[in-house]
Amino acid sequence: MRILLAEDSPVYRHMMSEYWKEWGFDPVVAKDGAEAWRLVKGPDAPRLIVLNWMLPGVDGIELCRRIRKLATGDMYAYTVILTAKAGKEDLAEAMEAGADDYLVKPFEPSELRARLFAGKRILDLQRELVSSRESLRFAATHDFLTGILNRAEVLACLERELARSRRENRPVGIALADLDHFKRINDSLGHLAGDAVLKEVAQRLRSDLRVYDSVGRCGGEEFLLILPDCDLDNTIRRANEICRLVSSEAIATSGGETSVTLSVGVTASNCAGDGTIEALLQEADTALYRAKENGRNRVGSSTLGSSVAPPIV
Repeated sequence: MRILLAEDSPVYRHMMSEYWKEWGFDPVVAKDGAEAWRLVKGPDAPRLIVLNWMLPGVDGIELCRRIRKLATGDMYAYTVILTAKAGKEDLAEAMEAGADDYLVKPFEPSELRARLFAGKRILDLQRELVSSRESLRFAATHDFLTGILNRAEVLACLERELARSRRENRPVGIALADLDHFKRINDSLGHLAGDAVLKEVAQRLRSDLRVYDSVGRCGGEEFLLILPDCDLDNTIRRANEICRLVSSEAIATSGGETSVTLSVGVTASNCAGDGTIEALLQEADTALYRAKENGRNRVGSSTLGSSVAPPIV
């Protein structure tokens, strides 16, 4: 673990750096407060920080205050103040400034080592908690099989995009895609093969999206794509491109290779009735039904009662 030392004494800098290397730490040294602050704000800043109270320029107490203002819940820095001041009021001042620990000079190396390893344990635990929280967040918002957004989250994305489109008066394209004859794949190759197909199709859908597009699994073999700034014509074009991508290569499964195609129903926010989520999804579902009726492996568009279904060529 990298550890920052802000210390103006060359003797203490050398002594502590040697100890830290021996204990398995990677020391980063600053000779004054300004240099320490630059390192704290820099990329990949050390999370374990030892500050001398008395420093040229910016002292350790002020650095503690700045570090606490800079830190976020995911980027906590553990700080130890070093000082010759041993009064209770000095300890209180350091802690109020945001220090996590306080060590009075001169000190025993074993005492410093214990303080540093206590800080390291706290930082390691904090990283584990952040990682666990992110894992839980991912599990709550993503489909466990395909890794793309789950139904609740993709609908929440659609709600956000619709709100943005109303503010900016820009369209949002919607594409509701369904795998053709998916039951045949499960029946002929087995459910494990069906799972492999769903995962690969999800990956192909995701690979063709722009950074601000979204895709989620709505259930079974149905996927919802949200395409900001796409009117109906552009949504139809994008949907055709996606269909060609999905069907371009056979998918390898444990039961053998299989080819897959999509039927897609599309609409856009400025075309579907009152522009609500319910209206959009109903229009897209109607368009998808028409694409299925017209032979599958194609894009259907149902807009306020009219429909077109350009075939995939």
